[in-house]
Amino acid sequence: MPSLQQIRAALDGSGQAHVLRFWSELSEEEKEAFLQELGQLDLQRLEEHCQAAAEAAGAAPASCSQNLDPNLEPVPPESMGSVRRSDPESLAGWEHEGFLQISRNRVAVLLLAGGQGTRLGVQYPKGMYDVGLPSGKTLYQIQAERILKIQKLAESRHGSKCTVPWYIMTSEFTLKPTQTFFQENSHFGLEPSNVIMFEQRMIPAVSFDGKVILERKGKIAMAPDGNGGLYQALVDNDLLEDMKRRGVEYVHVYCVDNILVKMADPVFVGFCVKKGADCGAKVVEKAHPAEPVGVVCRVGGVPQVVEYSEIRPETAHLRGAAGELVYSAGNICNHFFSRSFLQEVAKKFKDQLKPHVALKKVPFVDSCGNQVKPTKPNGIKMEKFVFDVFPFSRSFVVFEVLREEEFSPLKNADGAPADTPTTARNSLLAQHCRWATAAGAALLDEHGNIIQIPLSSSAENHPPVKCEISPLVSYFGEGLELILKGKTIKTPFILDEEAAKELQAR
Repeated sequence: MPSLQQIRAALDGSGQAHVLRFWSELSEEEKEAFLQELGQLDLQRLEEHCQAAAEAAGAAPASCSQNLDPNLEPVPPESMGSVRRSDPESLAGWEHEGFLQISRNRVAVLLLAGGQGTRLGVQYPKGMYDVGLPSGKTLYQIQAERILKIQKLAESRHGSKCTVPWYIMTSEFTLKPTQTFFQENSHFGLEPSNVIMFEQRMIPAVSFDGKVILERKGKIAMAPDGNGGLYQALVDNDLLEDMKRRGVEYVHVYCVDNILVKMADPVFVGFCVKKGADCGAKVVEKAHPAEPVGVVCRVGGVPQVVEYSEIRPETAHLRGAAGELVYSAGNICNHFFSRSFLQEVAKKFKDQLKPHVALKKVPFVDSCGNQVKPTKPNGIKMEKFVFDVFPFSRSFVVFEVLREEEFSPLKNADGAPADTPTTARNSLLAQHCRWATAAGAALLDEHGNIIQIPLSSSAENHPPVKCEISPLVSYFGEGLELILKGKTIKTPFILDEEAAKELQAR
């Protein structure tokens, strides 16, 4: 651990002497904690980090589209699969391959859960959030139960007990609460040794004039280095070695906030494996040309996610012969990686990932020591994105899924126009109602009237019906005919394992 004198000299040399301006006002305990924090910083590269952040934030927004548009092309058809467009035989073959790999303990899932729920308005990890389902289940519980179910399905198909390890990337903000939450809930039935939590790195927030921001008199304002910090975190925590020891060859990576995520999706995994892919992305069709989502495409022949703001409107509106959007592959942060590709990224490419600028409202202490909560962005956080490695792929594929079945993110508090607890809850309930109806059940409202639910309905175009199906009963709608066909069910209704046994006994 560097001494105070060494740290002071390094800060002076990098133009960050203000970091210690309140040193004399700190208690001995605060000094010790602050010294430990400063000792963990890469002080040699601090000046470089601050200058790069200020320069990036101060640069005039470049018209990237002028450079990108002539080089844009959609992902070639031979590299694409689709729930809608691929034939049933191909889909069944991919699913079989996926289950085979799962049954051989070759598939892991990796959750990106290092961010804070700031926009959601909570002070705890987003995975602990209860969106208001009849069961009261949190995102973490839903995801854990999907892992349990996919293991059982693979076992029943191939006759061998298997494990899907769950790697959870947290941050300084989310590690301890997540650990405690899982322990208090007995890891939701999962074997604790197969739930591996690890931290991503934290980096200082920087003011527009290139100065490290003090959150408190003895604390630097730190932020996770984005979900692209995954690749450094894999190295820091020896996780690639852990995967190798477990026999894991393929990793399904996703974000915590998608309530509809299919954990270790056998169709997606099987598609990627059959295609010999080292890297893959799930996408949904863009709702409209101006939808603010990144587009998975190619730039100069190289796979990439291009932000919606980087594509000219006329390019975004381009349509093919059948009237479909040419650039329709909306990124949903749901990816496949081979372990060998992750190892290659860790060895050769992780330091080539360029950080992206995020302007944030960062609470700070002013020069007089007063605590200030800004009302507009005052700081720069430099983030890397998980998809920044796409250009390094030698065999990149894309798999299109249905938005109403697989993508409903939780980002904002209720009252926002989209991606709220209400929209997430309604998406899941609408999906479960479709499953129940497709399985042959008649759902009744509180007055005993049959609820008519078109099988193509989604949360947006049909009022939610409180019919919730536990992942322990059905992973993705499978096996429900045996339980529900010909049954009349009054809602609200929760189909858990006990209810399923009762219905089958009728």
